[in-house]
Amino acid sequence: MTKSGKAQQEPSYGEAAARLEEILGKIEEAEVDIDELSGLVGEAASLVALCRDKIHAAEIQVKTITEQLEREEPDLAGDESSA
Repeated sequence: MTKSGKAQQEPSYGEAAARLEEILGKIEEAEVDIDELSGLVGEAASLVALCRDKIHAAEIQVKTITEQLEREEPDLAGDESSA
């Protein structure tokens, strides 16, 4: 993550996932000393929570949109099956 204007802005799901991959790569390749490890693990935990929240929010949004579409055009599926 850059330190420019995004320092205070929440990262996107893609940015968070990319940073998680970076952290995991460093840990797996033993590129991290023990003093840095706890900080990276804490950052990774925060990123995992952020990703979970974003996935949950997306699921709710998709469900809401799907339910709205079903209410607006209830007989659309019935028309297609008879064709």
